[in-house]
Amino acid sequence: MSSPEQTYAAAGVSLATADAIVDRLRAAVASTATPAVAGAFGAFAGLFAIDERRLLAASTDSVGSKLVLGRRGGRLRWCGADLAAHCINDVLTTGAEPLFFLDYVAANTIDIEQVAELIEGAADICREAGCAILGGETAELPGIYREDEIDFCGTAVGVVEHDRVVDGSRIEVGDVVLGFASAGIHANGFSLVRRIVGEGPFDADLLLPPTRLYLGAVRALRSRADVRGLAHVTGGGIAGNLSRVLPNGVGAVVDPGSWERPEVFGWLAENGVPEDELRRVFNIGIGYCAVIPAADVRDGDLVIGRVVGGSGVAWG
Repeated sequence: MSSPEQTYAAAGVSLATADAIVDRLRAAVASTATPAVAGAFGAFAGLFAIDERRLLAASTDSVGSKLVLGRRGGRLRWCGADLAAHCINDVLTTGAEPLFFLDYVAANTIDIEQVAELIEGAADICREAGCAILGGETAELPGIYREDEIDFCGTAVGVVEHDRVVDGSRIEVGDVVLGFASAGIHANGFSLVRRIVGEGPFDADLLLPPTRLYLGAVRALRSRADVRGLAHVTGGGIAGNLSRVLPNGVGAVVDPGSWERPEVFGWLAENGVPEDELRRVFNIGIGYCAVIPAADVRDGDLVIGRVVGGSGVAWG
């Protein structure tokens, strides 16, 4: 007997609502802009000029409901790594180098061991990235958070020189899309994962590997190629995130058969998540994308798509 079809909407999460919130807030955010603000609202990270030569890049995010399974599966340290890697990866899309990280932990009642595991996991990634943890906030909020659950949010800030900014504006027809493999689900789509798991046992090593840090891979690529666009594949999948860095009049075609998917995406399919939902919600094995000229492709690069005329991202 086949499993019933599982979707993100059925799990209580609407990607359309998330997009609508951005649209609703756009005018309010724009009204606060100062001359130092650079770039467009809605990018992976915001840019702010600190002098004529340099810009700060900043991004805030959370681990989300993966923390529920992380706590149950004894993998809160992995969730801490998720948060730092996720925020630094977002900042990296601008071409920035990470400078520092701040965190926020909140719960109904603070469990010192749980907080320590989260911060230690974040510290693992920050040491690897050369990114200092400057501090943060820990809050006990009974009546807001459910008993036993915990929330973990953070902000990463980096710096990039004006002439080193990566913003997608130079992407043109004929460029290629490179993919960097994910470790698995990373930290998006867990409301749907939790709906499938329910209250039963689960394989933490299959479902909970943390978000990969792509800093080293991007540094290496930029050292020998003209990187014109960078996309962190989070909620909305490859198509939803790659399209965020494509300029007007330019689209992309991605070949979903050009890479091998981690085992966890087969598990999701076996548990009723249809292919179109897998592509719309999850990274399906590609955690980061880079757009470079075709002439810069080298042996070992994973080419997953090409840039074409038009708009948006299609599957081909």
